Amino acid sequence: MAGEITFFEIGVDDVERGRAFYGALFDWSFEPGPSGGSGGLMISGASVPGGVHGGDHGASPYVFFAVDAPYGQFRMCRDDQGSPFGLHVPPRTG
Repeated sequence: MAGEITFFEIGVDDVERGRAFYGALFDWSFEPGPSGGSGGLMISGASVPGGVHGGDHGASPYVFFAVDAPYGQFRMCRDDQGSPFGLHVPPRTG
């Protein structure tokens, strides 16, 4: 449904340090992300699907909200005060 949080992404400088930190803090586990060799990880154990990506020193977590469209997409945005957020169109199933 449009407006629901569908995905979150945590940007860190070093993915392995992020894995250790968030794994210990929230008892999350991780597996390689869908982007292959980029070093990104998918988070298991969170109530909303999420991921971790590297090379993003000092980043705030990215939150993605559902919008309607025929296939999966992500779009990074900023609100009218400059705060980052994202839009996520989950892929259609069926």
